[in-house]
Amino acid sequence: MLSGAGISTDSGIPDFRGPQGLWTKNPLAEKMSNIHYYLADPEVRKASWQNRLSSPAWGAKPNAGHRALVQLEEKGKLHALITQNIDELHQIAGNTPERVIEVHGTMRKFMCWGCGMRGPMPLVLERVKAGEADPACRDCGGILKSDTISFGQQLVPEVIDRALRAAAEADFFLAVGTSLQVYPVAGAVDLARAAGARIVIVNAQPTPFDSVADAVFHESISEILPAIISGPGSASRSKK
Repeated sequence: MLSGAGISTDSGIPDFRGPQGLWTKNPLAEKMSNIHYYLADPEVRKASWQNRLSSPAWGAKPNAGHRALVQLEEKGKLHALITQNIDELHQIAGNTPERVIEVHGTMRKFMCWGCGMRGPMPLVLERVKAGEADPACRDCGGILKSDTISFGQQLVPEVIDRALRAAAEADFFLAVGTSLQVYPVAGAVDLARAAGARIVIVNAQPTPFDSVADAVFHESISEILPAIISGPGSASRSKK
């Protein structure tokens, strides 16, 4: 299955492209997500560190949608959980970390652009709280950022390959809370279809793949996903 930002909105974490999305309400936020601006402009980095410090994700708890996917794994029906999310709420909810494929990394770790060092994000956030507006790597002096994939930054080939292989092996592919507009991950739907998998999409807004899905749900994810996973007949409103 594939999850996107929409599954975490009921946990208090806004998505990006929805009506109340981060980029919809604040176009400058998209600039902070661009690696070229981030590396070139100390002011962008300073604003980014303040955003990380105040992120609602730190206090967020898994919702019923996340817990439903744990239930799916407990039933032995979750082969892999590809996620575009960086909040780790799937793992916090109880999904096995080895089954979660984080194609965009995690906000809960930092990385140094210079030497590649990684560590827990709270270590750097404590420095920001103490007054370091743009903390540098203590090993090499390089630029620090969250261990996430920014726009303009290369995806990790091994992670993407693993995600797309999992999609190509699926007999049922569930896409939840994702606009299915970002490639190559959105291509997982086509790979699953080519493998003969049934496609179910759960997302507040229409996606480019709605017309080829076996079922589409536009209801609240935390309400409809538990019903879908509970079994046939539990989710009554489908496209086909």
